[in-house]
Amino acid sequence: MSSFSRGSVPSRHLLPVLVTFLSFLSCAQQVTATTNDTLLWGPFRPNLYFGVRPRLPNSLLTGLLWANTEDFTTSQTNFRHTCEQNEGMAGYGWEEYDAQNGGRQTIHDTGNKLDLTIDFVKVPGGQNGGSWAARIKGTPREDAHPNLVTAFIFYAGMEGLGELAFQETDTSADQKVILHGSTVELGDFNFIFSDSAENRMPYKTHPSWDEKPLDRPLVSSLQIPPEAIWQAKNVVFASMKQDIDRYIKEYGQENMPPPWAAFSISEHPGPGNFHMIQKTFVGEFQFDVLFESASGPAMSSETLTKAISEASKGFKAKFKEIFEPRPPFTKPAYTAFSESMFSNLFGGIGYFYGDSLVDRSYAPEYDEDNEGFWEETAEARARAEIVKDPAHELFTSVPSRPFFPRGFLWDEGFHLLPIAEWDLDTTMEIVKSWFNLMDQDGWIAREQILGPEARSKVPAEFQVQYPHYANPPTLFFIIDVLMDKASDPEYSARKPHIESELRSLYPLLKRQYYWFRRTQFGDVKSYDREAFSTKEAYRWRGRTPQHILTSGLDDYPRPQPPHPGELHADLISWVGLMSKTLLRLSTLLPETDDTGDFKAQYTAILRNIDDLHWSSENKAYCDATIDDYEDSTHVCHKGYISLFPFMTGLIPPTHPNLPHILDLISSESELWSPYGIRSLSRSDEFYGTDENYWRSPIWVNMNYLIVKNLLDVARSPDAPRKVKTQATKIYTELRANLVKNVFDQWRATGFAWEQYNPETGAGQRTQHFTGWTSLVVVIMRMPDLSGEVGIKHGEL
Repeated sequence: MSSFSRGSVPSRHLLPVLVTFLSFLSCAQQVTATTNDTLLWGPFRPNLYFGVRPRLPNSLLTGLLWANTEDFTTSQTNFRHTCEQNEGMAGYGWEEYDAQNGGRQTIHDTGNKLDLTIDFVKVPGGQNGGSWAARIKGTPREDAHPNLVTAFIFYAGMEGLGELAFQETDTSADQKVILHGSTVELGDFNFIFSDSAENRMPYKTHPSWDEKPLDRPLVSSLQIPPEAIWQAKNVVFASMKQDIDRYIKEYGQENMPPPWAAFSISEHPGPGNFHMIQKTFVGEFQFDVLFESASGPAMSSETLTKAISEASKGFKAKFKEIFEPRPPFTKPAYTAFSESMFSNLFGGIGYFYGDSLVDRSYAPEYDEDNEGFWEETAEARARAEIVKDPAHELFTSVPSRPFFPRGFLWDEGFHLLPIAEWDLDTTMEIVKSWFNLMDQDGWIAREQILGPEARSKVPAEFQVQYPHYANPPTLFFIIDVLMDKASDPEYSARKPHIESELRSLYPLLKRQYYWFRRTQFGDVKSYDREAFSTKEAYRWRGRTPQHILTSGLDDYPRPQPPHPGELHADLISWVGLMSKTLLRLSTLLPETDDTGDFKAQYTAILRNIDDLHWSSENKAYCDATIDDYEDSTHVCHKGYISLFPFMTGLIPPTHPNLPHILDLISSESELWSPYGIRSLSRSDEFYGTDENYWRSPIWVNMNYLIVKNLLDVARSPDAPRKVKTQATKIYTELRANLVKNVFDQWRATGFAWEQYNPETGAGQRTQHFTGWTSLVVVIMRMPDLSGEVGIKHGEL
């Protein structure tokens, strides 16, 4: 076996035990570090429209459900809880958000004819992570009548040990309800539910009112399996069904209570681990949920009002300082757009805890050494016994709250680029959380599907993770950012811990790098390839005829049929990026024993990128394979693959191939479009075919890398004048085209999108994709170079 030694397999049987022990230690350390932390609390259930939880395993979960309850046929189907793509929203998400302080989310719910504003703020202090509060305000939409009836249900559930129960209060006097709780990590706390004095409630229209009047909150308590708490919507419906069945029996279907009375929870406060409070409103309304830590500051509606105002002012001032858009994006609408895009990225951070499905069979077929290997690996997967890895925790942002509400390794490095500019502490918590997932070999699963709630959003065929599958190591982007900040005397004086954080990450980065080199190596020697080095060549494992999902570029055209002698231009570029970063980091720390190795490897990779992947015939970087005569040959599908050495920063401004790269980017018959750079050349035979996922659409993350490296060339004093001028012109036009199109689609649809159509610019695929599409915030902040090349944008 080339990737894994057969002799090492028995020792791997000890790995789950070791992982469990390390996970236990990690969780124990996390509890100690987090309970006195401003990042303990947050809307860390991004798969919900609104759900707050602490960064603690098996702890407190909260969430919110609502529906227009005026009609029996639509009330049940229109209950909102989890973010979904097809619920007829006219847009939703955070307008302002700071993980340290809170923010504001707006939800335009066309199906329920309701616009919601949810303000969430955190007030630090005490020994248990401080207090927090949420204000929920609803306004009927234009197509709703002023007496719209809306039901809201807030729930809190305890997954682990602790107390949670309603306190008896005189709700008829002040409309306040108190839910008291206590855990070891959170201490004593209270939830206080308070209504605005101007709220209107339903009035008596049916005899059932006498047993369950809706002019006050309804409360209910249940004992349910802890692993079922995340299925709160089903629990709520089960509670409602009890009373609906009773109403049908008692009054008959012809004399049922009105829908807002029928769709109400069965009231029985008491002991349990799952507690609900329901409020029913007529017309406009406002109510507060106040979480008050016994060791933290007291909360009230008055203090909440002040905290909301301060959080908003603080956000806008900080945003202007860090991310104020530069020309030509000077209109106020672009600032609002930029604030929204960043806030949705930042507000999409979640805390996940649970087990994961992993194939630890280490089948020899997974080395993919034989021709026809994809058939052998499919057979090996079919017979593998899938195990559940011990539960782990992950603090991460997510690509899309409705469709991808979980951690993705290659997305996260892009996500952190804007976040690192705003909040280094949150960035470091996320980076460390990801690297804590690494096993002893250096593997991190490319998709983090932790626990049954996360698995409920993933088709069964994609749930299992494989320890020989890699994914683009984009977290190395953030290491470069951290090194930039550590090298800045002014910044490092304010954040002196940066270098120590980098030092603690260094062995993990090194381990992951050598895991890539060991498991994703490509074969140079067997095919008499002429190259500077016989070691620096790489091939993605996980290949099938139609896909390399592990590369991140799923259906991008690759050599056919797949061959064990393939070499992939994008993968050698990623490994080159890793070696470049580690060379810089080993010099900074310093780790002099490693610096020489990294320098030699980096130099060899740069030489081999040209020797193995540059096609002088096509004037492009290409994948390589073995033809019928056992000779190495290039397979060129011009597109993102061709740009990878440039996008990963491995092509210096004096490189002889750079002019050809610039020509390819700017060619309208190849990659250029009025909306951004296409993923595949329009002249390619596979352009726009089959799934058309990476076979024409415009992706913002790839365009960001192109824009960034164009800017580096444009600013380089070493760039030849012609190259410098061309790069500046392409940079200026691409930056304007890309941002304007994402902005136009956001304004037209209410959403950011996973990708954009190269012919029309239309947003497509996944809706509310506020992950790496949010990189437009960084692009808008980049300098305007239009004056240097005489470009006038006019009004954007």
